[in-house]
Amino acid sequence: MKREIITTADGSKTIHIPEWNEQYHSKHGAIQEAYHVFIKHGLSLFSNTHLSILEIGFGTGLNALITCMEAEKQNLTIDYKGIEAYPVSSEELSSLNYLTELKAEAFSNIFHKMHAVTWENENKITEKFRLKKEQKDFREIEDNNAFDLIYFDAFGARVQPELWTEEIFKIMFLALKEEAYLVTYSAKGSVRRAMQAVGFIVERLPGPPGKREMLRGYKSRI
Repeated sequence: MKREIITTADGSKTIHIPEWNEQYHSKHGAIQEAYHVFIKHGLSLFSNTHLSILEIGFGTGLNALITCMEAEKQNLTIDYKGIEAYPVSSEELSSLNYLTELKAEAFSNIFHKMHAVTWENENKITEKFRLKKEQKDFREIEDNNAFDLIYFDAFGARVQPELWTEEIFKIMFLALKEEAYLVTYSAKGSVRRAMQAVGFIVERLPGPPGKREMLRGYKSRI
């Protein structure tokens, strides 16, 4: 499918798929959405200094970049796994402006390294951030009791409803440790019910710019 670069409302760019009328990030602000959903309502929940994070939809690497930046700022050690079925091209990456918009030019080599390192292997990006990228379908995930936090950032249920089913959220639930969280930008009732059906305790939270609500799931101690 054709993909094109667009500028979102906060000045940051993202990838748009015209055939689906869908973007990799919110058209109301790619960076704002990433920080609101995954940092404010996800990463900030944790006081422990060593975390394991799974990202569903590695995409442009924006969520990994801001998480790495937060790791440096908060003195966190993070093992990060990103799952992506269709990696972004180098040409697309060269058109993104996250480093400029974040005023994070000091992280330029780190961001490029995230995309340059080999897939399927664990890579040391910084002293505080290790990254493993896996190219596969989300349904192929077999991790069990492995993660403190999941960033669920798949394409929306409107265009890929098969990624927002009980089958997928059961895989997510099993992949999490006890007392762990899943955060997503979605607030659809069908998504909330699928999460609850597999065992998540689900909260509705204020959404990022352009969205009234988002969801956070909690896996309690069994």
